[in-house]
Amino acid sequence: MDALTDLAAGFADALTPINLLFAFIGVLLGTAVGVLPGIGPAMTVALLLPVTYVLEPTSAFIMFAGIYYGGMYGGSTTSILLNTPGEASSIMTALEGNKMAKAGRGAAALATAAIGSFVAGTIGTLLLALVAPTVVDLAIGITAADYFALAVFAFVAVATVLGASPLRGLASLGLGLYLGLVGTDVLTGQERFTVGVPQLSDGIDVVVVAVALFAVGEALYVASRLRHGPVQVMDASGPYMTRSDLRRSWAPWLRGTALGFPFGALPAGGAEIPTFLSYASERRLTKHPEEFGKGAIEGVAGPEAANNAAAAGVLVPLLTLGLPTSATAAILLAAFQGYGIQPGPTLLTTESTLVWTLIAALFIGNTMLLVLNLPLAGVWVKLLRIPRPYLYAGILLFASLGCYAVNADPLDLVLLLLLGGLGFVMRRYGWPVAPAIIGLILGPIAETNLRRALAISGGDLSVLVDTWFSRIVLLLSFLALVVPIVLRVVRGRRSTPEELQETGELRHHETAAANREGGEGS
Repeated sequence: MDALTDLAAGFADALTPINLLFAFIGVLLGTAVGVLPGIGPAMTVALLLPVTYVLEPTSAFIMFAGIYYGGMYGGSTTSILLNTPGEASSIMTALEGNKMAKAGRGAAALATAAIGSFVAGTIGTLLLALVAPTVVDLAIGITAADYFALAVFAFVAVATVLGASPLRGLASLGLGLYLGLVGTDVLTGQERFTVGVPQLSDGIDVVVVAVALFAVGEALYVASRLRHGPVQVMDASGPYMTRSDLRRSWAPWLRGTALGFPFGALPAGGAEIPTFLSYASERRLTKHPEEFGKGAIEGVAGPEAANNAAAAGVLVPLLTLGLPTSATAAILLAAFQGYGIQPGPTLLTTESTLVWTLIAALFIGNTMLLVLNLPLAGVWVKLLRIPRPYLYAGILLFASLGCYAVNADPLDLVLLLLLGGLGFVMRRYGWPVAPAIIGLILGPIAETNLRRALAISGGDLSVLVDTWFSRIVLLLSFLALVVPIVLRVVRGRRSTPEELQETGELRHHETAAANREGGEGS
């Protein structure tokens, strides 16, 4: 009941005219940027991160709540109308949603995605409010060694789950860890990897790295693969959901929510696995198996609900443990740190008002999305028709202005260009960007806890496995590293011609999500 009381107080703070305005602006900006081809929720939040630094923390995070959920909704619009998933978790939505749009049912596909997002987001946010205090109670007793083990688990899980290759994921993680070491050692006061540049003594700003790798790297990559000619955008007209559509969708919405939230709340979770599981379960449970692969509404309802429920679940480890388990969560963590706030077990005590207002704002933003986006589908279609050269030139300009505004330092623009080029190379050769961002943010935290644990034990390494908690978490880290490799080997040996043919279209969408070519040639 304490959680519900705190949530009610959060609503009292969020339901003020100025905060409602910021929530509306966040929803509008998040959807408008997220709906553009090739721009997923992570890139949306990264691109708009510098904008919020002129606001006080509560208003900024209310705005971020709208941007976060708005970016998730915008990704489904792009998947359905343009057949271009902005991230891997939108692949299943594109698989069936685009087929519905081609069959003249684009409005129904968008409606089931919007309502499914609302249902899953509402239930997921409520579970977040109920689960977060319990997780904090359990986490208060963890030691520095336990926290280091959790960071290792997050590193390994994210690096091996995201991307097509665990090795590339680990390499990307190593790059992020290196960037996180740049600056002054807190314990010794010595400068590390600053190459004689005084401005680097404070480290590389996370905002610059996030915007460079996501926005600049993505824009350069898409520009390098840009093809001339108009992009084919499906029509969003037609009837909205019928009674038959509602009867077929409500159960997938609930099942997708039940799958998505627990996976999102796990440090090794994320939204990709539950969306795939949701699609597979709906395909087995449907009474209309002949429609799958041709535009089955269950194939949109279930995965989209799983995707948005996982988005709410991701906030559980972020707020209670300070562990980001997705690229978007990593950038949200950077936003907290930008205000001098460190998420973790003490956050609900030190920043109770901010946390509960943020959770209340998630409810509000989710409701605004449903009310606004169903009638505004035609507006988002027009945004999809913006010429690509203008679109990505605008992204580069906005990214440059935003990064310069953070510190007003010309060096940030140089770093933006260099790291943007690095982001382009990572896109080109299939390196996932999320592990690099998570390594950059969590690396210093993991280092601090490791050195603190070793200092307490007098340098005895056995302190790292001194508790059952750290032993279990490190064992899970080992399994997270080994199991994906074993599964790939087993699947490679057991795949039959029929299985390969059945997964052919799925692989096409996986490639589209990985490349994110902005719809050109998808």
